[in-house]
Amino acid sequence: MNAPQPLDYRAIDVDNHYYEPLDAFTRHQPKEFRSRGVQMVQDGKRTLAVFGGVVNHFIPNPSFDPIIEPGCLDLLFRGEIPEGVDPASLMKVDRLADHPEYQNRDARVTILDKQNLETVFMLPTFACGVEEGLKHDIEATMVAMHAFNLWLDEDWGFHRPDGRIVSAPIISLADPEKAVQEVEFVLSRGAKIVCVRPAPVPGLVRPRSLGDPVHDPVWARLAEAGVPVVFHLSDSGYMAIPALWGGSGVFKGFGKRDPLDMVIMDDRAIHDSLASMIVHQVFTRHPKLKVASIENGSYFVYRLIKRLKKSANTAPYHYKEDPVEQLRNNVWIAPYYEDDVKLLAETIGVERILFGSDWPHGEGLADPMTFTADIPQFPEFSAEDTRKVMRDNALDLLGVDVTVTA
Repeated sequence: MNAPQPLDYRAIDVDNHYYEPLDAFTRHQPKEFRSRGVQMVQDGKRTLAVFGGVVNHFIPNPSFDPIIEPGCLDLLFRGEIPEGVDPASLMKVDRLADHPEYQNRDARVTILDKQNLETVFMLPTFACGVEEGLKHDIEATMVAMHAFNLWLDEDWGFHRPDGRIVSAPIISLADPEKAVQEVEFVLSRGAKIVCVRPAPVPGLVRPRSLGDPVHDPVWARLAEAGVPVVFHLSDSGYMAIPALWGGSGVFKGFGKRDPLDMVIMDDRAIHDSLASMIVHQVFTRHPKLKVASIENGSYFVYRLIKRLKKSANTAPYHYKEDPVEQLRNNVWIAPYYEDDVKLLAETIGVERILFGSDWPHGEGLADPMTFTADIPQFPEFSAEDTRKVMRDNALDLLGVDVTVTA
């Protein structure tokens, strides 16, 4: 890996996380939904997350104590573990109490100053598994997401005047009418981004495509408000695919599992989610809608482009606009730090690449600024291109005039 590039400006990191407290869903959850929604149950010394009466293993330790150290799995995800080193030995943990910045906004802002970050997009950890766990109860799903958004605005704020932290409320499309109501609610509280699960939308009769016109009121309102949609890695229900090959079908965040699970599942959820948006004409109907893929890597982009081209060639009557150009115009991508950023820039344009560190997760970067070491340097990338990735593209996504903030 190259040495990090020094920057004469503060960066914008679109992939930061908090660790939710145990009451993130229960603090504002109506009592009548306790058994149908999210519960935290003590089992001896362990805390179990229970969704709709069923123990969920998406986050095996929802207390987050002890907590994994930021970036300790870097070598694992780069595929650079030295010969003879047990991958399990890379896992390092710390006491949650020693890191108030994981759960406290003011403490986090202090860390941002040390990390040379101007702004971060703050995204869920535990909450990324809740919608899948409640998908069989649409009403409980919508209630749970609203309760979570109330907590998020209370503890972190969707958007504060200092602009340092931009938190993403979660929008579930499971109930289309209530989804519109939730969008109006979070917009009224100042939301600048929203998080939607990259997955088929649960329905009373059958799942729906993200591109189903029944969701158009949500996309239209977000496009009108200039608020982008973030698709972040989640439990998208795709463990059902390795289950067809003998897997357990259960998403577990940590621990040993059949390696075939990840080979089969990999980045299918984000590939299929963006395909559903493009093929089912969301961007044709809502050309101003912006979407960002965060913590899904970038290698799905090449497969998606190949398949979109083939689809346009075999069904030209279906497409009113070039589907590949819609991907390049309406979608921003935050690649994994180990991805080929140069190839991605050549494919979709450097203007659509975002910097995300996944801090403070163990699979992310210990120091967000080391991301610059993975960006090609001159002559492949100019200083201007690096600034686009590290800062200006995120401002463009948010609809902020870069020239005003330069």
